[in-house]
Amino acid sequence: MSEDFTWRDAGRTVVFRRGGVRQALDVLREHGVGEFELLSTERALGEAGDGLRETAHGVHLVAQGQVPAAAAPLLDALAHPHDAGKGARARPLVALGGGRVVDVAKAVGAVSGADVVAIPTTLSGAPMTGIHRLAEGAEEKVRGMVRPSLVVADPEAMTGQEERELRASAMNALAHGADTLYLPGSNPVSEMTALRGAALIGSALDEARVERDRGDLALGAILCGYAIDSAGLGLHHLICQTLVRICGTPHAESNAAILPKAVGFLSERAPKAYEALAVSLNTDLAGLPERIEELGQPRLLGSLGGDESRLNEALEAMLKRPELKWVPGMVAREDLAALVRAAW
Repeated sequence: MSEDFTWRDAGRTVVFRRGGVRQALDVLREHGVGEFELLSTERALGEAGDGLRETAHGVHLVAQGQVPAAAAPLLDALAHPHDAGKGARARPLVALGGGRVVDVAKAVGAVSGADVVAIPTTLSGAPMTGIHRLAEGAEEKVRGMVRPSLVVADPEAMTGQEERELRASAMNALAHGADTLYLPGSNPVSEMTALRGAALIGSALDEARVERDRGDLALGAILCGYAIDSAGLGLHHLICQTLVRICGTPHAESNAAILPKAVGFLSERAPKAYEALAVSLNTDLAGLPERIEELGQPRLLGSLGGDESRLNEALEAMLKRPELKWVPGMVAREDLAALVRAAW
């Protein structure tokens, strides 16, 4: 079982603590966060401990929808310094919620220069990465991409979803590690964290376990998030991100449906990398896609409300993604279509 810890890494601190959401205000104070703006949802605010909402200078509910549109209306309130004096900075942005909430805070921080604190309530990789979309209409004002400087990772809050949602979220987390293993940016640290994270996620999701180890599942997500931030995005993510943006498929469920198909495709082209992943998931290379299916129990994307009429548009957009050049061998439109159709 994963124990509580504090991890300091190149300007970022990760506080892995059971009960961390309820103790969030104390953790913020421990790490020098005084005045702050709170971004969240009504659902997530219901899990927060005493004083967090009341202490915030302002509470800003993040709208449903994709990050660029959700971030844009928050810029007027949050993307400017709170003190007119020399060297003034915008207040830190504390994001309590899932990946969309954290990514909206990062998008606002990219304009304002504010530090971002992530308090995740799902297994999203957003708290661990400097990867995010930009606020609509503010692309020219961006100072730089934002990685949260403080992450309060509470395994109870991160794994509180219903079983089906939790498995989909866990496959999103697993994909953060699995998609990095063959990339030019892959390195010994990203490989180590990806494989260790995958092993923790696989073990925690095994049906044979009587009681799920939430700590292992949450730590697996943190490690795989670190891996993708270090090594970059690959084939799986370019497919899923494009489907979500163009066809409107749900984010976590898209990852769960595509991951076994993408790994099956990639394992034929980079067998050494995926043999290591197979070992981490207690299977062999041939059985790797089936093992991931077993863990994620995905639903077909066509049953989840995606717009099938826009699949051709999505495929054309995938072909323009720069990440395709890192996939070993040529990737043709037919390859992408077959992967998507198999999951649709």
